[in-house]
Formats: sequence, structure tokens, C-alpha cells
Amino acid sequence: MSIDRDKLLEGLDDERALFGLFFAFGNRLQAAGDTFYEEITCKQFFLLICLSVFQGTPPMINELADVMGSSHQNVKQLVNKLEKAGFVTTFYDKEDRRKVRVAATEKIGILSDRYREQEEKFMTGLYDGVTKEEVKLTYKVMTKIEKNLMRIGRRDK
Repeated sequence: MSIDRDKLLEGLDDERALFGLFFAFGNRLQAAGDTFYEEITCKQFFLLICLSVFQGTPPMINELADVMGSSHQNVKQLVNKLEKAGFVTTFYDKEDRRKVRVAATEKIGILSDRYREQEEKFMTGLYDGVTKEEVKLTYKVMTKIEKNLMRIGRRDK
């Protein structure tokens, strides 16, 4: 028996429905992502994507945590698992030995090559029926909501 979620949510205001959708979306995305790669989890893949956006000096774990919207401790655990699997390496900063930096290894390129076609199919399927304008608008709205969340998180500390 399948539940008609739209019918369940009738009468709920859009803000609350969207709030719940964020959680459901995250769960579905992680579940789909965890079946995608044999070698790594969806969260580990997300860390690798975040790592790839840093140009020049490899980031510190806390910088990765900030980009990922996660705690230092959770990112450290992901980094440790990825390092054991050979996808990243960690090293102490040359100027400040208290800082631990994270760098990608060549193994990431092999992973990317192996799954490139599958990734393209996934992205095409994910955005099926969604226009470029809708993607742009969604991105714009989501970044505003994320900034609000970051502000709320700082205020609550």
C-alpha cells in the first residue's frame, strides 16, 4: 500500500510542508547515493565534492566542515574512512602544526572515471522535468534559506 503524501499534506501550510520535505529529500538523496558507489557512501562522496572546490592550499577539516554544514567531528570521521580507503591524505600545515589539512589522492580520479556515465544518468534523472530556470530559482531560494539557518545557528550559541 502506497501513501499519497500530497493528500496527507493537504491543509498544511507551504512553509511547514517544505520544512518536512527538506528532511525527506535528504533521506532519499542519501539512500539513493549510498547504493550508487561500491567504494564510498553518499556523505563521503559529498566530502570529496566539497574538497574539489578548494583551489590552491588544501583545506583544513574545519573548513571542510563549514562548507559541508557539518560538525568537525563528523567530517573528521569521514576523512579518516576516506584516508583508510586511499581517497584522501591528511598532513600537518607547514606553518602551523596544529592545523591538519586534507588533500585528494589520484584514486579520486579513478573513481570519477569509473562512475562518470552513471553520474550523468543520475543527474539527468534527478532534474528530469525541471527547467533550467526552475533550477536557478530553487538554488537562489535554497541559498537564502541556508543563510537564514546559519544565522539562526550562530544566534543560538
